[in-house]
Parts: sequence; C-alpha cells; structure tokens
Amino acid sequence: MHLERLALILEIVGQKDEATVADVCAHSDLPKPTAYRLVNDLTEAGLLDPVGKGRFTVGNRLRRITEGDQSDQALLETIAPVLAGAASEHGATFFFSRLRGKAVEIIHVETPDTGVSFLHPGLGKRPLHACSCSKAVAAFSPAVAGAVADRLKAYTEFTVTNTEDLRHEFELIRSRGYAECVEELERGMCSVAAPLPTINGEPTMSIGSTGSIRVFNPTYRQNIGAELIAMADQLSQRLGWTATEPTINSA
Repeated sequence: MHLERLALILEIVGQKDEATVADVCAHSDLPKPTAYRLVNDLTEAGLLDPVGKGRFTVGNRLRRITEGDQSDQALLETIAPVLAGAASEHGATFFFSRLRGKAVEIIHVETPDTGVSFLHPGLGKRPLHACSCSKAVAAFSPAVAGAVADRLKAYTEFTVTNTEDLRHEFELIRSRGYAECVEELERGMCSVAAPLPTINGEPTMSIGSTGSIRVFNPTYRQNIGAELIAMADQLSQRLGWTATEPTINSA
C-alpha cells in the first residue's frame, strides 16, 4: 500500500510535469497530511525535486534511472573502445567509474597492449576524498560532496584529511575540469580523472588514467587531464546526452 501511494504520486507529478501537494490530493484519495509526508519522503530520496514555492517535479535521480539505458553493459559498448584506444596510444591504464549508491566505483579498466609496463588500479569502491575518479564526481555534485565524512581517513601522508582543504581542492577541480590523486592512496601511484557530462547536469561518472609518479609528473597530468576532458565531452555526445559543461576549463 505504501509503495502504491508513492508510485501514484510520481505518476501524478510526471504527468503534470510540475505539481503541488494540492494537485496530488485532487488526483488521489490521499489526505493532505499524508500527501505532504510522502512528497517530503520522495524529495529527500531525490525522486522529486522542488522547483518553486510548494511545487515539485520529477527528480534528477529518477530521471537518471529512467531516461535511456545506463546499465554498465550498455555504457561500456561505447566507452570501452575509446578507453582501449587511449590506453594503446599513451601506454597507460585508463578506467571508467560511476556513482553507485553513495560510493564511486571503478567498474572497467583498459590496459595497453603495446608491451610497455603499466599500473592497474583494480576494480571497486574508492574513497570520495582520496581518488581522482571519486573527486571528479564529488566536486561537481553537492549531494555526493556532502557524503564525505568529517573524519577523513589517511591512506598515505599525502591524503587530504582536512575538510577545508578538501573544499578548496573541489574548487580547483571545478575550475580546471579534472581531478588528480598524487600518491594519496598508494605511494608511487598517481591518477587523473574527468567527469562525464550527463543529461541532468550533475556528473555521476568519470573516466581517468593512472600510472607511476615518475611518468605522471605535473606536466603529464595537466596534458592528460585536458585530453580526458575532451574524451569525456565526446563520449557524452556519442551517448546522446546533453553535454552540459559544469564550469570546465580545459586550458
């Protein structure tokens, strides 16, 4: 019964594009207090978004779920070949990450087939404050950034563990358009990642590259960062998304 009421509210709002609690009550048998409570629950979950005084629309989270096929398999059909080409061209590892629940995960890795040595980042969850793939998403998403705990775990002596320092780093990431991880998770290992522009503006995915500190020096990281921004924009267009650019500057 509870799920049926939630689904009914989503249907009403979706059909009207924007709706008030009074609209919900008018098109259902829900009493006003119940409608208020359920609309509030849906808003907190990101399934509805407030758009004005007392008005709501379908939320970005629900749009991400329903608009287009964004399954891992469907995305990788487009993304994996591009990363494979970049890995062969640069002789470095490239990876694809996405927000899953409240964590960013590396879900696919392409390594070079040119016979050169490379570092593999592995698959799985990454901390929001200490990996380029996570920071590239968190910096552009207030909801994700807000999930970063006040007590930030130190993995090496280079890990940012102060929330104010992390806030400044997020500002830098938004300014230049890509994130870096310089020996923050593991000594000698670096990575660079750029957010993938999505249809709703707030990125939930990123692409990146990783290698040794010897290869990934500051100049190399700046150059690969610019390339990742361009790759991300091209992939977004190929996937049919509106390539909104959240203050990205590839210069």
